[in-house]
Amino acid sequence: MEDHQIVEMYIQRNQEAVIQTEMKYTQYCRSIAVHIQHNLEDANEALNDTWLAAWNSIPPHIPKCLKTFLGRLTRNISLKRVRSENALKRGNNEIKVIFEEVENWLQSDQDLEREVAEQELTEELNLFLDSVSDIERNVFVRRYWYMQSISEIAEYHGFSNSKVKSMLLRVRNKLKKRLEMENYL
Repeated sequence: MEDHQIVEMYIQRNQEAVIQTEMKYTQYCRSIAVHIQHNLEDANEALNDTWLAAWNSIPPHIPKCLKTFLGRLTRNISLKRVRSENALKRGNNEIKVIFEEVENWLQSDQDLEREVAEQELTEELNLFLDSVSDIERNVFVRRYWYMQSISEIAEYHGFSNSKVKSMLLRVRNKLKKRLEMENYL
């Protein structure tokens, strides 16, 4: 079933929308949740919360890309679960490392969310990602969106761990410079 048909079912409040969403996007959303939570049971709970959040969000929100919308819901729900369980303090090292990689230059005296609307920052990030190579974009998205480990990314691309780390450092530095030039930092 096409995404626009599924979205239309949500708008009409047809419960078949949830069934179709689950059939089409469980594998995609589960992979996001598992990478963040590192636990299949918790990931499956996050999926149930994702389907409910989609039901509650559509309408009034009408997503342009259902896959991206569901991925974002899953990611946010999974991250919220990790935070609420204090997983960062108890040793979920991969997520802790990911946050530490960017936290030092995202901190400022001003609250970034109050200064810049989320949409503007998203657009700037998308423009930045369009300006880097396909490989750099793929590595960056795998690390900071899907929260994959360095070794998973290296294995996928056939790179060494050090090459992935180096590439991520270069891309983060490019992003930081761009955000500074555009007065986001």
